[in-house]
Amino acid sequence: AGEAKDVGECVAFLASDGARYINGEVINVGGGMVL
Repeated sequence: AGEAKDVGECVAFLASDGARYINGEVINVGGGMVL
């Protein structure tokens, strides 16, 4: 399962210029776990 650090890194990326064209997406932060 995703940890707080994983979520923080995702949020930091989404707040960066590299994510300026991302909108309307659902991003799963689960460490690759699929049930």
